[in-house]
Amino acid sequence: MIPIIKPFFGKEEEETVLEIIRSGQITRGKWTLKFRESFKEYISVAFCHTVCSGTAALYVALKAIGISKKEDIVIVPSLSFMATIDAVIMAGGTPVVVDVDESYTINVNQLEEAVEKYKPKAVIPVHLFGQTADMDKIKEICKENNVIILEDAAQAHGAEYKGKKAGSIGDLSAFSFYASKNVAMGEGGAILTNSPELDEKITNWIEFGNHPALNLRITEFQAGIGYWQLKRLDETNEKRRRIAKLYNEEFKDLPGLIIPQELPDRKHVFHIYALRHPQRNKIVERLIEKGIGARVYYDYTLHQLRNAEHLPCNLGELYSKELFAIPVHPSLTDSEIDYIIDTVKKVVKEI
Repeated sequence: MIPIIKPFFGKEEEETVLEIIRSGQITRGKWTLKFRESFKEYISVAFCHTVCSGTAALYVALKAIGISKKEDIVIVPSLSFMATIDAVIMAGGTPVVVDVDESYTINVNQLEEAVEKYKPKAVIPVHLFGQTADMDKIKEICKENNVIILEDAAQAHGAEYKGKKAGSIGDLSAFSFYASKNVAMGEGGAILTNSPELDEKITNWIEFGNHPALNLRITEFQAGIGYWQLKRLDETNEKRRRIAKLYNEEFKDLPGLIIPQELPDRKHVFHIYALRHPQRNKIVERLIEKGIGARVYYDYTLHQLRNAEHLPCNLGELYSKELFAIPVHPSLTDSEIDYIIDTVKKVVKEI
């Protein structure tokens, strides 16, 4: 089986893990600091805090901006991993869901409507599958209405919007370093901001002392692995982009198949190579039978999943019935890529 996800680990990760074991310092050591500083510099922000998961990063970010009661409305898009909406609920706020557009990111026209109707405290634009949302329009809407922007960049390590890294554009951002991510630690997350005030509030939630906090630390093992993953991120992202470009060229004329597009002024890093087809389930089943780890992303919308208040989400509901993914990770060999291309072509034509 060609797996949908396969992290690439080099000799550097192996040697670092052994070094940490031999040092006896397996938490709160030099690798945690090195990773935090390196990631902060890579994204180009002033402050970075590491935590144990992307969900924890979203939760702490929401608490830091004051989400605590049902009157605190947070706008989220219909398509995302469930952590996006669950973090809002766990923080004590009320999520309101708006639709996505053809890029699978938040529909800025509906966002404008929702901001006017619900007077939210924050919006979480999700940079889904490796491509950023329309951040200029989002910033314009939010600035006019005093709405905080929390970027969900869990799938967008190295993605760019008009030359700016995802995670550096809003008021604060949350990342995940889960095993499937473009920077893979196994588990892990980060919260980033340029605001000293928000930095202090984030610190209060994850460092014991001034007020009740949570122990959400990563270990030295995670940080050491993440450090080397980050060092080669641009290289591995370029391999993802090359594979995606080849797929697009080979699949562009297949009947009923919608291929992903990189929009102008955006750099797509293809955390997931997301395709659409009305016979999605049959295609995924056939690809798995033929040894390709295809997977559905996602078969739900966030408002359906959590019975949340929402505006009409026609595109999100349609896409949840049609979206699926095939392997695009940088560990793929040339022969595996050729096999995937040939098999997808055959299966789609036969459906």
